[in-house]
Amino acid sequence: MKKIYILITILAFTAVSCKKSFIDLAPNDSVSPGTFYKTESDFRQAIAAAYAPLQDLSVNDYFTSEMRSDNTHYQPYPSNRGTAYVQRENISDWVDDPTNAYTNAVYFHCYNGISRSNIVIGRLAPVNLDASIKNDIDGQAKFLRAWNYFKLVRLFGAVPLYLKEVTSAEEAFLPRSTVDQVYAQIIADANDAIKELAPPAKFPQPGQATKGAATMLLADVYMTQKKYAEAETLLNTLPAMNYGLNADYADAFSTTNKNSKESIFEIQFLQGTDKGTQPSNFIYQFLPRTKNTGIITTFGTTVVATDNSGTGGWNTPTQDLIDAYEPGDKRLDASIGIAEGTYNTSDLFVITANKSIVNYTPADGKVGVPYIKKYLHSHVTANNTNDNWPIYRYSGALLLLAEAQNEQGKSGPALTNLNTVRTRAGLPASTETDPAKLRAVILHERRVELAFENQRWHDLVRTGTVIPVMTAYGTKAKTIYKFLPGNAFGINNNRLLFPIPQSERELNPQLTQNPGYF
Repeated sequence: MKKIYILITILAFTAVSCKKSFIDLAPNDSVSPGTFYKTESDFRQAIAAAYAPLQDLSVNDYFTSEMRSDNTHYQPYPSNRGTAYVQRENISDWVDDPTNAYTNAVYFHCYNGISRSNIVIGRLAPVNLDASIKNDIDGQAKFLRAWNYFKLVRLFGAVPLYLKEVTSAEEAFLPRSTVDQVYAQIIADANDAIKELAPPAKFPQPGQATKGAATMLLADVYMTQKKYAEAETLLNTLPAMNYGLNADYADAFSTTNKNSKESIFEIQFLQGTDKGTQPSNFIYQFLPRTKNTGIITTFGTTVVATDNSGTGGWNTPTQDLIDAYEPGDKRLDASIGIAEGTYNTSDLFVITANKSIVNYTPADGKVGVPYIKKYLHSHVTANNTNDNWPIYRYSGALLLLAEAQNEQGKSGPALTNLNTVRTRAGLPASTETDPAKLRAVILHERRVELAFENQRWHDLVRTGTVIPVMTAYGTKAKTIYKFLPGNAFGINNNRLLFPIPQSERELNPQLTQNPGYF
């Protein structure tokens, strides 16, 4: 019965793609598959819908791509052992399973984006539109499909490869393609997007994918495959597209400076309550769990006080990350703040002061809880903020280029790109030329430069450092976090992939499970 219900749901959502309905007549006074997907406006609306799942993904991916690493953890909540809390904690503690709603959400949101991209790609091909218009729309759809598959293959390994609109039950149930097959499709789509999309016409950008975004994506893929020369060639084309660093690190995240010259691609949000607005609320998830956020969420004379006890306490910066910032690094104060206060008997934090993390020492009888500050900007309504979520920034491109060059023995150019980023942070230039040591320096630089941007987990896995780094961190975490379950941080190679959702395997018997999960 369950399978029938889900199948009906799938077919209901994909019915718009069927060539024939149960009757031959389509209503003349409403939009139907026969009348939509004809004009440029239709396809612009469709491609906008393909971007939308990225917003849903952004509120789940930090569990898998940031909290799984040594960058962030969570505030304990022993008074509430509900499934929603425990499952999110489990990801950070390395004890999640195939029924975890939050790892599963990442999987589903990526496929939602892929499905909508497939509709655009398939429906666009036979339509008679100007070539430049078709290229732009197709390029954006190919970029989105490639990016979603890149996220999936890194987190889940071999996954089903859907490349066209699903119109039947048979097409809905596919086995897992190999990792190589998935990467081959990602590369093909990214190459198409590079050919079809234009560079940014101006800054600030409108927020859609460009040639620069597709170039960065493909370079990221090549770095993951250790194709360093190919990645270097691509990354060296970005300066000609007029990307560059902002003068100050914090400018890259300012809501008054969105889609700037440093932005290669970011997920778009718009605060407000009017039709068409799509606000973000990251900061309320990242603040300590409290009955009153007002001391932190005060902007001039505007006090935004709210109760985030049901949503906050996640993605809390670890002491391990805080200690990784070098003395004088401007990024520390721009990235992390301190909420000072005490815990009440309900395990909720009562904030009494908002402090700078630089040289912070708790006041007598108080506790300092770090929180992510880079997404804290002026707004007037709780859970209605204007912050975008960064996916690719030019500073990340420079560090990826430095890595690619170092892996080819080009320490001179590598240092130039590395030090461009360090100089902005107020740090002295690195002079390290030993390839192995420089590799570690670059990885460290990516950690602090891209903290809380969902890059750390992928960097650890890509560079082959995840087992030693996370084993050391897990040992340390067990001495700090006394509330951890006994089986926390069971670091092994099987846990470098997340499990295929159990609900998907129940629906589709062709799907196998990743090793180490049941």
